[in-house]
Parts: sequence; structure tokens; C-alpha cells
Amino acid sequence: MKTNSIAPAYKGYRFPPEIISHAVWVYFRFSLSFRDVEELLAQRGIVVSYETVRQWCLTFGQTYANALRRRRPRCGDKWHLDEVFLSIRGKKHSLWRAIDQDGNVLDILVQSRRNKKAAKRFFRKLLKGLLSVPRVIITDKLKSYGAAKREILPSVEHRQHKGLNNRAENSHQPTRLREKKMRRFKSAKHAQRFLSAFGPIAGHFQPRRHRLRAGKYRALLQDRFQTWNELTGATRVA
Repeated sequence: MKTNSIAPAYKGYRFPPEIISHAVWVYFRFSLSFRDVEELLAQRGIVVSYETVRQWCLTFGQTYANALRRRRPRCGDKWHLDEVFLSIRGKKHSLWRAIDQDGNVLDILVQSRRNKKAAKRFFRKLLKGLLSVPRVIITDKLKSYGAAKREILPSVEHRQHKGLNNRAENSHQPTRLREKKMRRFKSAKHAQRFLSAFGPIAGHFQPRRHRLRAGKYRALLQDRFQTWNELTGATRVA
């Protein structure tokens, strides 16, 4: 796991890193709107507009997410791939998602198609970002996966069965909750930008609690908050 990172540049910002990183964390971690975050900060005596919160999330959200990706342990060798429909301005788009056997989101891609070309594009993006090849991939019975896999990952075992892919299908649930809160995504670019930051940030603070004792869970959460403070350049939670 990589532990060295450079904190984002906050030069020119009126508020310190503690407040900015806290606002970004609250927005991506919980199902809140920008106005909700504005109100939470106001309760603490921090007067900031929801548009400022929006700009903080746009500017720093992906930066924080990328830093978390660099720090996470090596992903598992069993990948679950699945796609789900998103309705954006009356048109159907597909959200492609890959997770490993531990439930960690590896990457996502929003596309307008579900054909072989779209599957190949997702495979290439996935492999480029992870720099590793899985031992086995598990998908549903969409034929695009098999066609793309034969060209991109010919030596990797491929299991196609709808019942085997429940883990990937369940990973779409947080996206559905945020989609509802945001009253749907405004464009494919908007969905891609938000979900690319949302997955790593929200997932970082959601260890598999049902498998941990209370003391272990609290200690793990404190470690993750410490990691967050280090990569955001904050010395404490605002």
C-alpha cells in the first residue's frame, strides 16, 4: 500500500483544508445535497454558500478519490462486472461497474451502449487504471462481455451466470440512492464525474462492518479518518 502523497494545493482559498475536506467528505459520504451541507456548516458557525460547496466538490472530489485509490491495497484477483441502466434526460445510458471479491469498487464507466465496443472500452479503462489482470471475471449473460473478453483478456477464466453476480448487482444500490436524492443525473458527463469520486470516497468509510467486532470496527474507522486527514492536508476534522 502506498502511504506517501502530496496534499492538494489550497492556495487562494479563504477557508482552511479542514473545512473544505470536511464539506467534501460529508457530501460524498452521506446522501445529502449541496444545500444540506451548507446548512450543516452553518450550524457550526461556518457561513458558506451551497455554490461554494459545489465548487469544492468539483475541484477536490476527484483529487481526493484518486489519492484514496493510490493508497488502497492491491485489488483481489476475482472481478465481478455488471451494468445497470441510468435514465438521463429521457435517454437510457449504461453504468458499467467492476468490483473485486471483497466488494471494493475498481472502476466505473457511463456509456450510451451495451455492445461489444462498449464492453471493450470498459475493459481497457479498467486494466489501464489497475495495471493488473484478474484470475477470473464473473458477469451476467450479456453477450458483449464474452465477445470483448475473448479479445482483451483471452487467458482469463470467464464465468457467466446471473446468480453468481449478486455482489456486483448489490453494489449499484448506493448509486440508486444518490441518483434519487439528486433527482437523476443531468448528463452522462455529470454521472461519470460524480460517481468516479463517489465510489472511492464513500467506500473508504464503509468497511464490511457486519464482519467486524465493535472495537475492531472503531479502530479501523479511526485509521481511515487518519488516512483521509493525511491525504487532504487536514490536521483535524472540522
